[in-house]
Parts: sequence; C-alpha cells; structure tokens
Amino acid sequence: MTGGGLLVAGTTSDAGKSVVTAGICRWLVRQGVKVAPFKAQNMSLNSFVTREGAEIGRAQAMQAQACRIEPTALMNPVLLKPGGERSSQVVLLGRPVGEMSARGYHGGRQQQLLGTVLDSLAQLRATYDAVICEGAGSPAEINLRRTDIVNMGIARNASLPVLVVGDIDRGGVFASFFGTVALLSREDQELVAGFLVNKFRGDVSLLEPGLDMLHGLTGRHTYGVLPFQHGLGIDEEDGLAVSLRGAVRESAVAAPVGEDVLRIAVCAVPLMSNFTDVDALAAEPGVVVRFVDRPEELADADLVVVPGTRGTVRALQWLRERGLADALRRRAAEGRPVLGICGGFQILGEHIEDDVESRAGRVDGLGILPVRVRFAREKTLERPVGEALGEPVEGYEIHHGVADVRGGEAFISDGRGHSLDGCRVGQTWGTHWHGSLESDGFRRAFLREVAAAAGRRFVPAPDTSFAALREEQLDRLGDLIEQHADTDALWRLIESGAPRGLPFVPPGALA
Repeated sequence: MTGGGLLVAGTTSDAGKSVVTAGICRWLVRQGVKVAPFKAQNMSLNSFVTREGAEIGRAQAMQAQACRIEPTALMNPVLLKPGGERSSQVVLLGRPVGEMSARGYHGGRQQQLLGTVLDSLAQLRATYDAVICEGAGSPAEINLRRTDIVNMGIARNASLPVLVVGDIDRGGVFASFFGTVALLSREDQELVAGFLVNKFRGDVSLLEPGLDMLHGLTGRHTYGVLPFQHGLGIDEEDGLAVSLRGAVRESAVAAPVGEDVLRIAVCAVPLMSNFTDVDALAAEPGVVVRFVDRPEELADADLVVVPGTRGTVRALQWLRERGLADALRRRAAEGRPVLGICGGFQILGEHIEDDVESRAGRVDGLGILPVRVRFAREKTLERPVGEALGEPVEGYEIHHGVADVRGGEAFISDGRGHSLDGCRVGQTWGTHWHGSLESDGFRRAFLREVAAAAGRRFVPAPDTSFAALREEQLDRLGDLIEQHADTDALWRLIESGAPRGLPFVPPGALA
C-alpha cells in the first residue's frame, strides 16, 4: 500500500518551504504517524553525509530529524552544488556524477533523472505512512515547467496534492498566491489544494477578508496562518540573509557565564559551504558570531573562522584580493586564534594541487599550517568519530582535497595517539570535519582554549546541549503547525489527495 503524501511548494524561494515541511513532519510524528521528508532536487552548498556515506542537503537531514529517523539518500536523490554562476556539481543518490552547466541540465539531463526521483519517492511511500515533499523555488517557473522534476512535475507524476506557502512579511502575498495558480496549466491547477500564509505579524482578523476574497477568486482554502517567530531559520539551503545566532538565530545573544563575551568572525568566502558549522558556536551564551569581508573586521575578533567552500582556489584568491590573507597571517604569527574548516583548512596550508575543482594546478596557500593538499577525483564522504582536546568528537567529511600533514600537533586523534585529521600550530587549528563543534564537550574545551589565548574572561556554559536546542527548535516548528494550521484538513490532503472539482483559474498555461 502506498503511503500518503503532500508537496509543500512556495510562491518564491525562501518563502519558508523547508521549515514548514519540517514543522508538518514534527507535528505528524507526534501524532504517531510514520513520516519521512523528500526533496527531489535540491540546489545547496549546505550538505550532510548520511550513515551510508551519501551526500544530501542539510535541510533534508534536518527534516529527517524532525521525523525522528535517520536521513538517507532517498530523501534527496538529486543535489546540485553550484561551482560558479553557470555550473554545478550533480550529486545523484548521494554520489557526485559530474559537473554540468545550467543549460545542459535543464536541456535534457534533468528530465532523464525523473525516473530515479520517482523511484526514490515510491520507495519512501512504500515504507512510511506519509511522505512530506518540499518543492524548489516556485511551481510557476513556466520557462522550466517542461523539464521540472521537483515541483508540479513530481506532483503530477506522483499524484501529490500541493500546498503553496507564501511569506507575507515580504508583502504581495495575495498577488503571489493568485498568480502562482493562474500561471499553471489546468492539469497542474487540479493538484493545487490551497495556501499557507507564513510569517504573519499582527491581528489575523484583519487578514481574513483577504483570505475570503482569495477563496472566492481561486476556489481554494487557506490551510493556516503561521505567525512570525524569531529564531526559526535553521539549516537554510543557502544565502546569508540571517543574523547568525545559530540555534537561537535572530534572537538576542544570551548573557555570558563569565565576565566577557567571545567575538567570532567568519570570513564570508565565495561559494561558502556548510556555514551551519558555526551554529553551535553561536548557540553558546556570550558568543557573538558575525560574517566579515574586510581585514579591519578581524581586529577585535577573538577567533577567526575560515569556513568550507565549494571553490577553494577561488576563495583563496578572494582572501588575497580583500587583504584578509595578510590579516590571517598576521593573526597566526601573533598567536591569535584561527580555525580553518574543510576548504578553510586547505587554504591555511602550504600549497594546493587542484586539477579537479578549479583545474588551476598548483597554487600557493597561506602557509600557516604545514599541510599540502592534492585534489582527488573521488570525493571523501564519511562520518568519522575521534577525540580532540581530551573530549569525544564526531563530524562528517565532504571534500575532494587530500591533506598531507607534515608537522604541527595532532588536532583530532583516535584517542590512542594516532592522528585522524587536521593539525595545530600555535593557536591555528585546521580540520576537514564539518559538524565537530556540535560535540558539546569538545566545543566547550575549544572555546576555553580560544578564550585563554585571546585573554578573555569568557567561560563556556556548562550545560549547553546543541542537540537539545535543535530538538526545541523542531518542536517549535511542530507547535506552529499544530496551533495555527487546520490540521484536520491537512491530514485529509495527505491521506486522500487534492479535493476534486477545484476550479480553473484563467489564463493558465499550456499543459
């Protein structure tokens, strides 16, 4: 028997599809429903490695956590990782299969992947009571409809009802809802069940006349009005339109336990990947995290993080052009803390040999760490565990670069004195491991080292649990759905599909 399903689409990118999908998943699992997330095609530089060693979007990993299940490659069968303005690495069922231009992908390759996408969704629906699917961008991208496999293309092929989410905080939500439906073909419109308003501020009664008019114009109900809430932007796909407060994003920084705060500057390198690595730092009381792109912004930072990037050589050039490379070298020479993660770790080394990502050949690094990097064609995708600073640590690896460490102190070891990854010289650390700072004991030990080196009377909170904070966030998303959406009507959609007889909204588009 095939499980129920729903596609959460949006009027625009960043309308709230990811968090609404997670909220519906958490609401369902709290009702005893066996549920899984799904996104046919994801374009993101924030990715995650599953237990079986597959790379998927972090948003789907977060949604799997909302479902209280382990993420798998089936939940995000196609992942596109941009490498520039016009090309992306294509990751299929968790493994890279090559680089492709946007024209080449939309010109035929995308449609070829439809069978894989539908098979992945069918396997999930055969296993779970419900699968909550997330769309991408808008379903009314009429220039891309012919080859679409993530919005109405998947809805039509899998007979999924569609719920359209609109961000009212941006304005124009009624026009966006109406226009989205009106630009779809008659066949597509038959699957669009209704709307969900996101990020509403104020008195809902003032909105109701507009919702009634929208129903009169489209024949479709609004399934809920979700109020605006701070701090719900967890695991975004991309973009830095956030104030970066980690698990308490967009809220005030909690007061420090010690006498001082700790200031952390993250270099906003091009094609930044997995900037969620610093979320766990930002979740600590008294830690202030900000993104920077000028050398003078490093002056008052107690720690500078050089994060991961999909374009290591390009990021290295950017750091030099901005004067940040020289500022990082000065910091290291003065014994002021610097942390490089993945691509950032590679940048801090002696040189990089890249015939894979940028095809630039040999490029000098910053020379801060005794590391030489060679890019391999095979991507490393692992979920390692180890020990660092006397504390257990775990993370995940996503990189083509192979590091040859030729000195310094071991950073992450196996607990028996054998180095597993990275190295340390003075107060400069480097590691390929993403997510390591989510290990609470290690994070606290690391922050103590940083504070001592920076001369700050900062004390890490003894009881901050990043995993518990993430669970609280997911429960808040579930509460939003439970308290502000018509959950009975939502369940009918998931179980029975779109209502029959929904009216056609002209002018429509060609089928």
